[in-house]
Amino acid sequence: MQIFTDTPDLYISHLPEDRIAPMEALREVIKSNLPPGFEETMSYGMIGYVVPHTLYPAGYHCDPKLPLPFMNIASQKNFVAVYHMGIYTLPELMDWFVTEYPKHAKGKLDMGKSCIRFKKPDQIPFQLIGELASKMTVEDWVRVYESGLKR
Repeated sequence: MQIFTDTPDLYISHLPEDRIAPMEALREVIKSNLPPGFEETMSYGMIGYVVPHTLYPAGYHCDPKLPLPFMNIASQKNFVAVYHMGIYTLPELMDWFVTEYPKHAKGKLDMGKSCIRFKKPDQIPFQLIGELASKMTVEDWVRVYESGLKR
């Protein structure tokens, strides 16, 4: 379920009633834990957290007009999703998250390469997501991103 709007506030206002509170909580925990420099925007029909062109003028290699993506949150048809590019690119960050998840959540981890899916929005481990958001600075992410491009 993609909602194409201009702002994160509008995105959330278009969600089904049962998704509004979890998405607002996710948004708040991410914004309060992301290191300085990341910018909140709409990205790919989701709420996105990016490295703006002012800090990384090259932009995203797939479309340099776009800022470099880092995290996204979305209300999909059957789940709430958190997308984190650092988990996708850094095995040690993935290992940390997989180890920590059972300490913060009841159910089994439902995860793809960069996507963490929550079918029960009332069971989202907000504190863990906040900690995940805090793990990489803009400089860390740009360094990891560029090292992947050079392969």
